[in-house]
Amino acid sequence: MPRRERGRWALYALAQALLIIAQAELLARTIAGLDSGMLPWLAGVVALRAVVTRAFGAAARRASIAVRQDLGGRLVRRADSRRRGGEFSTLLTQGLAALDPYLSGYLPQVVTAVVVPPLVLIRIGMADWISAVIVVAALPLIPVFGALIGLRTRELTDHRWQELQRLGGHFRDVLVGLSTLRVFGRTDHQALVIRDIAEGHRRATMGALRVAFLSSLVLELVCSITVALVAVPIGLRLIAGDVDLAPALVVLLLTPEALLPVRALGTRFHAAAEGMTVADEVRAVLADQSAGADEPATAVSVSAGSAGSGRLSPREDGAAAGAAGRVGVGDPVRFDDIDPPPADPPQPADRLRITASDRRRPDERRESDRDDPPEIRLEEVTVRFPGRDRPALDRVSLTIAPGERLAVVGPSGAGKSTLLHLLLGFVTPDEGRVLIDGVDLADQDIARWRGRIAWTPQQPHLFATSVADNIRLGSPEAGADQVRAAAATAEAAGFIEALPDGYDTVLGERGAGVSAGQRQRIALARAFLRAAPVVLLDEPTARLDLRSEAAVVTAAARLLADRTALLVAHRPALAGIADRVVTLTNGRAADGAATPRAEAATPRPGETAQAAGAGAETRRVETTGREPAPDSSDPDATGRDDRSPARIGGAEAGP
Repeated sequence: MPRRERGRWALYALAQALLIIAQAELLARTIAGLDSGMLPWLAGVVALRAVVTRAFGAAARRASIAVRQDLGGRLVRRADSRRRGGEFSTLLTQGLAALDPYLSGYLPQVVTAVVVPPLVLIRIGMADWISAVIVVAALPLIPVFGALIGLRTRELTDHRWQELQRLGGHFRDVLVGLSTLRVFGRTDHQALVIRDIAEGHRRATMGALRVAFLSSLVLELVCSITVALVAVPIGLRLIAGDVDLAPALVVLLLTPEALLPVRALGTRFHAAAEGMTVADEVRAVLADQSAGADEPATAVSVSAGSAGSGRLSPREDGAAAGAAGRVGVGDPVRFDDIDPPPADPPQPADRLRITASDRRRPDERRESDRDDPPEIRLEEVTVRFPGRDRPALDRVSLTIAPGERLAVVGPSGAGKSTLLHLLLGFVTPDEGRVLIDGVDLADQDIARWRGRIAWTPQQPHLFATSVADNIRLGSPEAGADQVRAAAATAEAAGFIEALPDGYDTVLGERGAGVSAGQRQRIALARAFLRAAPVVLLDEPTARLDLRSEAAVVTAAARLLADRTALLVAHRPALAGIADRVVTLTNGRAADGAATPRAEAATPRPGETAQAAGAGAETRRVETTGREPAPDSSDPDATGRDDRSPARIGGAEAGP
């Protein structure tokens, strides 16, 4: 808080102290009958005291707003990827809001507690020094008891704030990755996780409130005893004639006023305890970002081994201790059964960890793992979205035979992603039907159908957890060897084992710490582990350089073997692994859209082709320009993207 503002507050507190004394003097004289003309003055002092109190509060609120706006702007300008987005959002919203009781309530009350009691005590001493001694002796008991209880309050408030950040951070993670969780059947599990974290926050809040109420009781008791210790003796002395009525009334009126600022300080402390925690964190964030502004965020290792399967990391456990940075804030997100959070000390939530309780034995494999590839047929399907003039899909009819690989191409906005979302059950047709082995998808259990699908979106969502747990999302029962095998098949084992902790390396939010191509291969490894008879790929090679594209296409070709597959493709290399190609334009499948694979995958002059891998032919074409030669080092290590558009079937597509 600026020094100028604190000085203004001190003036307000001084004015309050003088008005309190004047009010007591005038009221005592009026009651004692010494001066009947004091009533107008008394009314004026009471009104002026109300005005000063209101102005003091308004000044404190203005200062609070200014400080919070300044802190919010500084936090936003200096935000980086080293903090989890959900926790950072909680800090920017509820955290800065929690600063208001601290800035506009607690800090002004500190000034009041420093200025008002001494002045009031001086006037009490002038009226009756014995009463002043009693108040001076009792007054320190209030901050002493408040401090003793405040230590526990601060500890509980820190715990409550950590629980709130856990809840906000995890809830945002779930929302961002909701489509992935729905396809992999983890939404019900995550509902239990959120409920558990919310219950932890509720328990922490109730614990802090219990201590706050206890503190209020103690402070009220001390103040009441102090007033009684003053009132009883002065009353007896008044009866005995040792003190006059007017001074006795002044003492009785001012004694509560001397205790009130200190008592209110204790109450404000409890209301502002969370704001103090937030203030400490804001200072730490700004200091950390100032110190590390030029340091890149890197993924580092955290012991996140899978229960029941052993550690996957090729390094020793001590490797984590020597890591040179962290991605994100808090412990990694994991997929696991939820245990009640420990009471002491509070720890960040285990969010999405897969543990032994999620696993099945090999003889308990899901029924979907034994499914044969189904036939998928669309009959005159139309999908409309509100606010759009034309349908996203307009009377589309096509059939994908069991085990067939169908590529869908077309310009952006043609309806390719809508087609995938239709098969995933995220949207329903307004007209027509989607048939799975002759049965309308609308009549099937959508969760059971999604259990038969392995889906890799254009931008796969990786959670802030270990690489192994991200892969294991596709099959929670998989062991360490199966995870390694899936990664190897997806062309991902090499770069994973080169990470600081190998498979146990904790990624940052949305997969920070690995490149776009590496994220795609981790997602493909997840799909391999899924062992589903249906595969849906949404432009997995978009925004990748040529070498990354080749690795992803090779892995995708292996994934699609003997499965019914629908691929959304912009590049010839990916379309080259399909059996047929269908072109969508303005939501419609073009006449004669089904094109043999060899014809569709042959690029025209000026196009770039890349080896499709895994049995696909390597095609050479003339180019009007030259593709940049890939760097001799692994491009995935830098996350370099190739954003050059490609043309397939006459339709240009951006990344």
